[in-house]
Amino acid sequence: MPLSLPFDNSYARLPGHFYARLDPTPVSDPVLIALNEGLAAELGLDAEALRSPMGVATFAGNHVPMGAEPLAQAYAGHQFGGWVPQLGDGRAILLGEVIDRTGQRRDIQLKGAGPTPFSRRGDGRAALGPVLREYIVSEAMHRLGIPTTRALAAVTTGDYVIRERGLPGAVLTRVAASHIRVGTFQYFAARGDLAGLQALTDHVIARHYPQAETALELLRHVIAAQARLIARWMGVGFIHGVMNTDNMTVSGETIDYGPCAFMDAYHPDKVFSSIDARGRYAFARQPDIAVWNLAQLGSALLPLMGPDENAAIEAATAELHAFPDLFRDAWLAEFRAKLGLTTLEDNDPDLIHALLDRMAQLGADFTNTFRALANGSARDQFVEPEAFDQWNTGWQARLGRDAPGAETRLRAANPAFIPRNHRIEEAIQAGLTGDFAPFHALNAVLQQPFDHQPANSAYARAPTKDQIVARTFCGT
Repeated sequence: MPLSLPFDNSYARLPGHFYARLDPTPVSDPVLIALNEGLAAELGLDAEALRSPMGVATFAGNHVPMGAEPLAQAYAGHQFGGWVPQLGDGRAILLGEVIDRTGQRRDIQLKGAGPTPFSRRGDGRAALGPVLREYIVSEAMHRLGIPTTRALAAVTTGDYVIRERGLPGAVLTRVAASHIRVGTFQYFAARGDLAGLQALTDHVIARHYPQAETALELLRHVIAAQARLIARWMGVGFIHGVMNTDNMTVSGETIDYGPCAFMDAYHPDKVFSSIDARGRYAFARQPDIAVWNLAQLGSALLPLMGPDENAAIEAATAELHAFPDLFRDAWLAEFRAKLGLTTLEDNDPDLIHALLDRMAQLGADFTNTFRALANGSARDQFVEPEAFDQWNTGWQARLGRDAPGAETRLRAANPAFIPRNHRIEEAIQAGLTGDFAPFHALNAVLQQPFDHQPANSAYARAPTKDQIVARTFCGT
């Protein structure tokens, strides 16, 4: 019996040049690696049906469920600052949309589902390693409370994909508030397609920001959402690694976990991505890059902001100039919480930066240093503990002027567990041999990142020198 999902596909009702309609390309022997039953329940889907042979076939692209309208979305983008007028879903196919149990519209997309008209000579497939990475990191980000796409399922395909060498293939089923990107707006603006641009704007306002009434107000809301998102990234030491405009959603969710990484030893200039040779997307540059990307969105929306181009530019520029203050407020809120503070004092930014500067100078572990503030062991993270002691005197005085209960607040704000690069690599390497036990174990620990888990303390440890993963890769 065919699998039926409760699809309601609003993007498929947009004009035909927004996408290419096509079915996924079948694979030879799909096998389920993981099903996110909690997410399935949120979406109102039957986990038992999804685990069935027909469900697995759906996750692999071998079966198109009833109600689906598969399509690959068109978009453009700036990649490392270079303009590419046509990108699009080159290895992903949107099956459709469902309304979840809270009334929110969610995309269900297959990533690695085969070639599309946007593949640009690519095979449209995904290797197993990047699928495992995205599953682990996106679900960890969700548990950390950071807006993100989610992973509903992962399957192996029984086929190999060719990268530097032959690798096992896989497909990730990704869930998102939408897959509409800054680059989607750029696609229509670059073509002078004002009707398409207006239709897209109306769709995004209705779907994500119904309180907005104009293109300018839409820009304002997207800017605010991105300021909050990037501040959350900074608060957990997350580096996206490839912040191209086609990798920035207008919904404010994190998307596309390619060469991403969480820092171990803290340094603001840290880069992991193997394709980011010049450090364009280094940790501390992420807020600036967000502004750059948002400026491209503002430019794309200008034709919808009225007949007076100069007035439109002035209005859009004013909105963009609000980003630094929005980000600063969100960043301060994030790091005040990480220091256990509930009140505001003028010298708080100096206190925060003084700790970060010491961490950078002495290579202190980002996650473990902040977590250890709760139990008085943070000085152990420093090769020169006296540097921490000097800072600690001022912090203790600041805590004394705040509300009691700092230890509880510190544990709630600072995770004990993140998806450390060496643990992800361990899960990937085991998965390549068919052993998914490390993958499942890591996911289980990351389900409760703020909890004290003595039995899993090894997952909180920084890597030894021979475990350090210095480079991460895109996987395309």
